[in-house]
Amino acid sequence: MTMMDTDLDYPELRESIARLCAGFPGSYWRGLEDRSDYPTEFVAALTSAGFLGILVPEEYGGAGLPLRAAAVVLEEINANGCVASQSHAQMYIMGTLLRHGSAAQKAKYLPAIAAGDLRLQAFGITEPTSGSDTTNLKTRAERRGDTYVVNGQKVWTSRAEHSDLMLLLARTTPLSDVAKRTDGLSVFLIDIREAQGRGLEIKPIDAMINHNATEVFFDNFEIPADSLIGEEGQGFRYILSGMNAERVLVATEAVGDGRWCLKRAVEYANERVVFGKSIGRNQGVQFPLARVHVELETADLLCRKAAARFDAGLDCGAEANIAKLVASEAAFHAADVAMQTHGGFSFAREYDIERKWRETRLYQIAPISTNMVLAYVGQHVLKLGRSY
Repeated sequence: MTMMDTDLDYPELRESIARLCAGFPGSYWRGLEDRSDYPTEFVAALTSAGFLGILVPEEYGGAGLPLRAAAVVLEEINANGCVASQSHAQMYIMGTLLRHGSAAQKAKYLPAIAAGDLRLQAFGITEPTSGSDTTNLKTRAERRGDTYVVNGQKVWTSRAEHSDLMLLLARTTPLSDVAKRTDGLSVFLIDIREAQGRGLEIKPIDAMINHNATEVFFDNFEIPADSLIGEEGQGFRYILSGMNAERVLVATEAVGDGRWCLKRAVEYANERVVFGKSIGRNQGVQFPLARVHVELETADLLCRKAAARFDAGLDCGAEANIAKLVASEAAFHAADVAMQTHGGFSFAREYDIERKWRETRLYQIAPISTNMVLAYVGQHVLKLGRSY
């Protein structure tokens, strides 16, 4: 693949996802919200079809496809009215293990992750007091013989209650003892299946969207020393190596949500007749929809470019971040215009518009906020200096 190979569209994947999603209509997702439940059946269907192991190399039982293929899968899930964000982490969290894990760790975990026998969907990074300031996190992992003892707290750790494994970023050397703030952080792959009550506690967070967010508390929680991924103290670098992939995947998810919203709004605008004609004939309705289309096409092109550069092994930090920013705003604009087009009916849950409106709002906050992307562009692209 070359960096200009931006036309890969994987129509066969799109068709397969569309067929799968047809079995999970809006009523399924509304029911999950009512119960604050996890989409177990949907994740099982994706797993059985091999979609969640799409980035795992063939030697470990996965499909070994490029990032663009995974992005298409996530886009199509959302474009068909389903929710990719509750299962997408199974695709990309394993990247840290794949790139930096030992041969023994990869052989032990990757085949089971690819087969869906092990869920790796929880990523413990964010903390209540540090937020996006990752180098200032407080969770400590102290080496004691053949174990590490972990103390601290994580927040907004999605899916921890429904995951078998967790990737954890913790400080192994105090901040006061390192030359650079990015030093002294380490990554661990820990088994959390039977850990609750043994120094690990998981509490759900009641939120406006059903992403199964949790708080995770560590109180003298012991983990084997071989839970460490790569070298001690190099965790920040390992985490950064996977962030571009995450940005591209989430950006493409946002495009999928935007396209679902636009499609529903256009259908409604054509069907809704007021004063003897469809409301879509009115410029006040038509022009916002046309602008949303333009914005989504722009975001799609940026996502394709970022994925192509990633798959070609080229630096794509700027492209991935810019794609994430543009796609996040295009998706929410699409949802907002869909709300306006449907008028009062947009607040009726059966239309699913208000659900997508809530879900698309998150993209401008997580997994990286709009201001953090702008800070990256200002510092690394425009060379204006560090703003924080």
